[in-house]
Amino acid sequence: MPALTSRHWRNAKALFFVICLLPLAYIVYAALNQNLGADPVKALIHMSGEWGIRFFILTMAIGPLRTWLAWGWALRFRRMLGLYTWFYVSFHLLIVTTYLFGWDWAIAQEELAERRYIFVGFAAWVLMLPMGLTSNNRAVRALRKNWARLHMLVYPALFLAWLHIALQVRSSYFDAALYAVIIIGLLFQRFQRFKNTL
Repeated sequence: MPALTSRHWRNAKALFFVICLLPLAYIVYAALNQNLGADPVKALIHMSGEWGIRFFILTMAIGPLRTWLAWGWALRFRRMLGLYTWFYVSFHLLIVTTYLFGWDWAIAQEELAERRYIFVGFAAWVLMLPMGLTSNNRAVRALRKNWARLHMLVYPALFLAWLHIALQVRSSYFDAALYAVIIIGLLFQRFQRFKNTL
């Protein structure tokens, strides 16, 4: 890939920023035009959650892609992808809190206690919260080595995000199995790299 100037990288990041907003634009467009089917709330929850896990997997794929395809340039977009992951997962949580819980803490407590997949999904978001809040240069400088340790939370958060999906399966396990295969493949690459350093 030819060397790019700072201006080119800024333009590329701006374009990538807009591309990452396209799923949100589609969801909003579908909602405004009443194209969400017979159960719009369920559709909103499903679509926002799907994009959350997709962005999560894309973020985790940056490292392996850098190794397998020598895409060193992809690292420039990893932080943005990570923040979009947090954004879409938070959007998913906002929809659940608004339309299922009605911002009623008593209802939220009851749902968290009775539905394991809701508790697991919320736990994944809680683990993502400190990572999202520290995904800036100031936090990197302030935390130093602890920043990398803090962002190791990405691994249990990813597992819980997958488990959140798997626990909701009622008939077809295809999506949950597909995500599992992809995640295991991505983590296997990291395990191999870690083992080689020992």
